[in-house]
Amino acid sequence: MELKGLILCGGYSTRMQQDKSSISYHGMPQWQYLLTLLKGIVPEVYISCRPDQAAVFSEAAPLITDSVRGGGPATGLLSASAAFPDAAWFVLACDLPLISHQSLEYLAAHRNPGKAATAFISPVNHLPEPLIAIWEPRGLEVLAQSVAAGKSCPRKALLQTDIQVLENPYAGEQFNANTPEEMQEAIKTLKA
Repeated sequence: MELKGLILCGGYSTRMQQDKSSISYHGMPQWQYLLTLLKGIVPEVYISCRPDQAAVFSEAAPLITDSVRGGGPATGLLSASAAFPDAAWFVLACDLPLISHQSLEYLAAHRNPGKAATAFISPVNHLPEPLIAIWEPRGLEVLAQSVAAGKSCPRKALLQTDIQVLENPYAGEQFNANTPEEMQEAIKTLKA
């Protein structure tokens, strides 16, 4: 089954008070850093964004603009699935400033296409990480059913189905930066 990459940049970043995808942790906007990383793993990478953001990314990579209802990251995932229903998706959220090639390579190497998804376990709450994951078409069908039932949380969709869960040997890289304080913490960690 074909594996494509998807960088989720369509959120409103209200807690961060600025677009999380444009923050420069590595000398370039975060979306560009993630694009470079993911291109080293899968041959075709798309940026998921809202229609009003398309001009920001249009020259850099192919886009999948939000085309389905849902809310939050489910919208990006389901829009990608609608565009390429037979593809599996290596999904990365734009709020992962510490993620590196080693984590992504580990996830790709341990993909289990026989399951609905392959996901890292969160070192914080020990639940699957839906936004550093490989979603197979079967998993995206479960997500679509959840959204249709009024539940747009990708993690809850993963918990409803048979997934491959991995412990990331580089679990610290799963740190999410969603607030200005977390952004400063990430910058401090990267400098150390």
